[in-house]
Amino acid sequence: MTETNGRTQPDGRPTIRTVAERAGVSKSLVSLVLRGSDQVRPEKREAVLRAMDELGYRPNAAARSLSEQRTRTVGVILHDLRNPWFVDLLDGLNSLLHDNGLHMLLADARLNRRIGQDLTRPFLDLQVDGLIAVGTLPDPAALGTAAARIPVVVAGTREPALHGVDIVAGDDEHGARLATEHLIGLGHRTIAHIAGHGAVGALRRASFEATMRAHGLSDGALVEPSDMTEEDGYRATVRLLSGARRPTAVFAVNDMASVGVLSAADELGLRVPRDLSVIGYDNTSISRLRHLWLTTVDNTGHEVGRRAARCLLDRFTDPDRPAEVRLTTPTLEVRRTTAPPPR
Repeated sequence: MTETNGRTQPDGRPTIRTVAERAGVSKSLVSLVLRGSDQVRPEKREAVLRAMDELGYRPNAAARSLSEQRTRTVGVILHDLRNPWFVDLLDGLNSLLHDNGLHMLLADARLNRRIGQDLTRPFLDLQVDGLIAVGTLPDPAALGTAAARIPVVVAGTREPALHGVDIVAGDDEHGARLATEHLIGLGHRTIAHIAGHGAVGALRRASFEATMRAHGLSDGALVEPSDMTEEDGYRATVRLLSGARRPTAVFAVNDMASVGVLSAADELGLRVPRDLSVIGYDNTSISRLRHLWLTTVDNTGHEVGRRAARCLLDRFTDPDRPAEVRLTTPTLEVRRTTAPPPR
């Protein structure tokens, strides 16, 4: 029989009061847990979550949205679903959002570009609580318009710099320097860089050239542009290895382009790393495939995602604070695709 004393709803489902009694806490503390507040002690939070699980309690999302004037959703615009580094970033992003009772809604920027749709409009129509742009987007003005209405964070790139919009990314200059100095330290003197586009590509290229110059190797620095895909990495490598000055090492702008480098080297009869050293960037799942085992720069994708989520949560609390640029520190993962140059 259905109770009517506030412990259950008319349809027999448990209420916040039921959860509070089972956990031995107040109804207001249960509400804090449901809102993802960090003001609840871990043992109390665990007691509430355990009681909710035992009772099968599920909060009424619509009612919460009305009472809080929030939808508890965050829009995420992703530059390119094909790039595996973004998967690591999304994992870090979603883990912290989930811990704070927020749900992620994802949109592919490439699709929106093809149909000419404003990237932010669908999320604003859905009244999301905040917006995170992941990777370089084609229309930064739209982000600026959205930032005037809701909190916005840019993750994984250093552009665009907009009023009131936080930026979270890896330190591309530091990472490119690590890669270049690793190859120089192995004895390579003619090193090619397969460059990329946008702020990320520009920063990595500039750091590569500056590091080569600092070691007196400007004449040995070769650069080929690419669109940061496997296919373009392949084409750039064919051009490099068919030229008059063949490099002994290639530093690619990301892991996807590095796979193209490996394919081109194999087709031209070169063995990696005996004849050609190859180093990538991002430390994606591709680089950890056993038959590749690529030396690469770990661009801390998961940490970038978590910090981006933290920036958004902080901006919920203090929407008028000055915008910040927060950089994570990359590290080098040395595997089997780099070695001293051939004699």
